[in-house]
Amino acid sequence: MMEVLSKTIITLNINGEYKEVVAKPSDILLHTLRNGLGLTGAKPSCENGDCGACTILVDGWPIKSCLMLTVEAIDKKIVTVEGLKNAPIQKAFVDNWGFQCGYCTSGFLMVCHALANIHPDADDHVIEQWLQSNLCRCTGYEEIKDAIKSVISDNQSENNSI
Repeated sequence: MMEVLSKTIITLNINGEYKEVVAKPSDILLHTLRNGLGLTGAKPSCENGDCGACTILVDGWPIKSCLMLTVEAIDKKIVTVEGLKNAPIQKAFVDNWGFQCGYCTSGFLMVCHALANIHPDADDHVIEQWLQSNLCRCTGYEEIKDAIKSVISDNQSENNSI
């Protein structure tokens, strides 16, 4: 007879707030975010790490939440697309038409937000490397590249004016 894994209450730091959620040791963070916390910005799609629609930030780095156990998020700083709160990359996506159907958009927003913070001087090669982690079937990526380039350019202009 198989033993059923018990559920427990854990505390997660999500978008700057501590949230309690009931989880089993085997629960995937994507499902906990969506079903346990009502944060539906991270999208279930391939659920094997290929598409990036479920990308979130863990301690500032883009991670595919379908590949992370909920218990692995304990003592980590988690940011979902809901936590971006009008970050410059969101406006850049709108201004540059960086989305069409929108399904992949939250994952791309998270990757691009992290890229702008981690590599503020990213060139085309670095941008293309980072964007390989996410799939889009609508845009052809050029508008997404334009969006991240505009954020990086704006950040560089702000830094040069100080």
